Amino acid sequence: MEALEIILIIVSILLIAIVLLQSGKAESASSALTGGNDALFAHRKERGTELFISRVTMALGILFFVLSFIIGF
Repeated sequence: MEALEIILIIVSILLIAIVLLQSGKAESASSALTGGNDALFAHRKERGTELFISRVTMALGILFFVLSFIIGF
């Protein structure tokens, strides 16, 4: 059981790091209040590094949930 807890800590640290690497998508919400004209690029698809980071974030999040669920029971 101790090995799972160590893996959970490593996954947690990686998840925090990868979330901090993501570009801010909340910028468009603040520009809506201030009247910014960045809405032109708001609906573009993720490509390249952004897509990779997004997929790694999803995989780490699912792994975190599964590990937490296993350790809990």
